[in-house]
Amino acid sequence: MTLHVGLLLVWVCQLHRMAGTGFDDEDSSYVETITHFPEIKDGKCVFPFYYRNAKFYDCVMFKAKHKWCSLNETYQGYWKYCSEEDFAKCVFPFWYRRMIYWECTEDGDAFGKYWCSLTQNYNKDKIWKYCE
Repeated sequence: MTLHVGLLLVWVCQLHRMAGTGFDDEDSSYVETITHFPEIKDGKCVFPFYYRNAKFYDCVMFKAKHKWCSLNETYQGYWKYCSEEDFAKCVFPFWYRRMIYWECTEDGDAFGKYWCSLTQNYNKDKIWKYCE
């Protein structure tokens, strides 16, 4: 019985709030709670950024159909979908093993695909991407 009365009170309170009558003051305003952060289209991607305790140097595809990036160094809910201009850029020249490379290379790739470093010192940072 108590459960039914409690549920009835919750329902009545929600009904009054939706109708704009009841317990609210004239000066108070209804605040909508959002469950996710919206995309910010005009922002600039920040690389590297931290998301879920991992460091990213390029756009990612977590819980999304398209790649996205953070607009803060540490992800705080501000993001945007990546465009062609947003993806990580190769850094030239870069140092790999004992050589300096001025363009993409296939050296060291098991599949013979061309790649580049995203920092000047691949030996130290080990951050790279395949070239297009």
